[in-house]
Amino acid sequence: MEFLKTYLDIAVFGILGIMGFIALWVTFERLFFYKSVKIDQFSHAEYLNIALTKNLTTLATIGANAPYVGLLGTVIGILITFFELGQQHNLDTGAIMTGLALALKATAAGIAVAIPSIIAYNGLNRKIDVFNAHYRAENPNVNTRT
Repeated sequence: MEFLKTYLDIAVFGILGIMGFIALWVTFERLFFYKSVKIDQFSHAEYLNIALTKNLTTLATIGANAPYVGLLGTVIGILITFFELGQQHNLDTGAIMTGLALALKATAAGIAVAIPSIIAYNGLNRKIDVFNAHYRAENPNVNTRT
């Protein structure tokens, strides 16, 4: 139990930090790619769509799962708090509230990673829709998915 208590924050915040870094990297990589893309270089709408959507699954996965990583850290933190209180055979409401408050910081961090990731994902998807609309407008005889 002492091992968990010592390394829980490091593990949870480390994982969330890595997830946040990857989300930021993917977002900037996509933005730089979108600035350089020329839709007339693609012979088919599907090839364009494949190029435009590359790495977006990673961004969506981070946005969807970061709160769960934070929640897992919170649940384990609460378990540690209750275990320690049970071992003391002493009901100290201050210790309970402090332990619970500290455990909730993991959930807050998970949400802090998820919100910008989902905002970036939705913004990038909008850019993809615009690129695809331009491609369809410039190539009206091309079969495309709707």
